[in-house]
Amino acid sequence: MAPFEYAVEAGFEAFEWFPDKKDWGAGFNASDIDRDLRRFIRDRSLENALSLSVHVDCAFNPLYQHTHNLFYESCDLAIDIGAKIINTHLFIEQGVPRYFDRLLPIIAKTHEAGLKLSIENTPETTPQDFNALFRLLKDNTINGLDSSAITTHVGMCLDVGHANLCYTTNNDFLGFINQLDSDLPIIHIHLHENYGDNDSHLAIFTGPAGLNPHGIIEVLKHLKEIEFAGAIILEQWPQDPSVLKTSRDRLVKILSEI
Repeated sequence: MAPFEYAVEAGFEAFEWFPDKKDWGAGFNASDIDRDLRRFIRDRSLENALSLSVHVDCAFNPLYQHTHNLFYESCDLAIDIGAKIINTHLFIEQGVPRYFDRLLPIIAKTHEAGLKLSIENTPETTPQDFNALFRLLKDNTINGLDSSAITTHVGMCLDVGHANLCYTTNNDFLGFINQLDSDLPIIHIHLHENYGDNDSHLAIFTGPAGLNPHGIIEVLKHLKEIEFAGAIILEQWPQDPSVLKTSRDRLVKILSEI
């Protein structure tokens, strides 16, 4: 609860829950949050105008049926705490069309639950993978939903740090963004940085952008141009949490100036 309480007290406007318990015991499962705590989270978020999202356990992969329970547990958590969006990863080991096919029941479930579904790029996925996926979404009807309903319900979670690690755009996250189709809907952002070598999840302005913020400024300009209206999630919990507030305040200042 410490990161959530910090977000409330520091006046953040969005917070993402990430049930992803590790084999060595770190983290938590969605089932660890009981009904009373879920009600508390929901009420406290409403009182403080805090928009919530839920990131599905990283072990969930639509391609493998035995992991689907992780999605449904996260979906129930999102509903109970009043989250508006649920986030998962794109997996391409069996090809984009196969992923799309296996994603159909997930899309139907989130639509039924009134949740938006964001699909996140990993270091292994390219802009072309996302273009292919969203072209399939645009051209198909799912469980009675027409393509326009699907594309307003499903969008991309642009993870800037992962874009910087992508093998086709290494150390060039702007190149990743520029290769996305112009009509591809970006509805959620994960913002962190690295040096192009590993997924270090450095707080914004504590890595390369600390010396040269040009790339981050260009990302924010792009988000303004596409009229992005989602949440920007700072995916860290540093030993000194005040780093998050410093990052947030600088981002807000830049946004006010561009």
